[in-house]
Amino acid sequence: MRWLRHWKTRTLLLMSVIGPGFITANVDNDAGGIFTYSQAGAQFGYTLLWTIVPMMLSLIVIQEMGARMGAVTGKGLSDLIREEYGLRLTFFMMLALVATNFTNVVAEFAGVASSLELFRVSKYISVPLAAIAVWVLVVRGNYKSVEKIFVAASFFYIAYIIAGVLARPDWNAAMIGTVRPPTQQALKSHDYVYMVTGIIGATIAPWMQFYLQASVVEKGVSLQHYKATRLDVIVGSVFAPVVASFIIIACAATLWVNGHHNIDSAADAARALGPLAGRYAKLLFSAGLFNASLFAASILPLSTAYTVCEGLGLESGLDKKFNEASAFYWLYTVLVGAGAAVILWPKFPLLKIPILSQVLNGILLPFVLIFMLLLINKGRLMGKHVNTRFFNWVAWITAAVMIVLSVMLVVS
Repeated sequence: MRWLRHWKTRTLLLMSVIGPGFITANVDNDAGGIFTYSQAGAQFGYTLLWTIVPMMLSLIVIQEMGARMGAVTGKGLSDLIREEYGLRLTFFMMLALVATNFTNVVAEFAGVASSLELFRVSKYISVPLAAIAVWVLVVRGNYKSVEKIFVAASFFYIAYIIAGVLARPDWNAAMIGTVRPPTQQALKSHDYVYMVTGIIGATIAPWMQFYLQASVVEKGVSLQHYKATRLDVIVGSVFAPVVASFIIIACAATLWVNGHHNIDSAADAARALGPLAGRYAKLLFSAGLFNASLFAASILPLSTAYTVCEGLGLESGLDKKFNEASAFYWLYTVLVGAGAAVILWPKFPLLKIPILSQVLNGILLPFVLIFMLLLINKGRLMGKHVNTRFFNWVAWITAAVMIVLSVMLVVS
């Protein structure tokens, strides 16, 4: 019984610290991410699983950097960029981020529509209702209540782990794919490089760094309580790539093995899982897609609103009323409304948006990382909490790899 009490104590301690880090890492397994991972498994089988371990390490390092900057400085990332490098540079960074984030918001509402169409619910019903739900949640809630709902939604991603197991994959092939590096021939393929960029952009997105740091600041995390936040970041940064790997595994074990190498949406992946992996795998995949899409449709506009308002020096935060932070809430409202409206346009080309949005994330990521590295290594800002050499190496290598991949995409 002692071991049971010890386990319960550890579990309750972990649950008590879970918050911004866990939410931020997991929300990027959104509709665009799920489509990207699904297409990766369907098109390349188990061969792209090698990306998961280095991505997990990079995600832990980058997320911890953002959380540490928030706890030490008490300021958001865009706020620090504006103060250190001026409004003009901040404006262009925000412009690129808003454009990229909007494609992600559109992808989330596409995920809502696709997931519920599997249950014969029209997008003209599901999308407006989803937009209203996420608007009410954020605008009418406060930080603590919203965070509790987001944490609960994060745990629903376990559905993908179960779906991956139900797909009865070749675990030996999955293990080999996880440790075997890509061949030189594979790296010469435009489709392969495009997918690798999309997978990394789906796991380590630029918006995450802005949202996490803003959330740590709004939650009031201080250095005294930072150990709990660091644990929160690490747990989230491990859990999210594990979920991504199981989505790839599920689609490799069913779609790729049976010759279905191209899918039109994450919903198509869920539909195809039915006869190949069983009805329960399909239902879990579909429910996970809906949860992820609705979850991210709340977070992504929120992250954008935080970033823009901090960068311009405007009031922001969920604990403020609408009239106290009107620019923050109006920007959130416009992003949610416009993202939903795009999906309702019958002729809008939705099929290419999810993976494109993740690739754009990957292309923008190194620019955000460079700003983070410059800021976190300033002793004037961080004192003794500047980066260690190991953290600098991991972050700089991640930025360099994304720049190389972007150049390869352009050249190919």
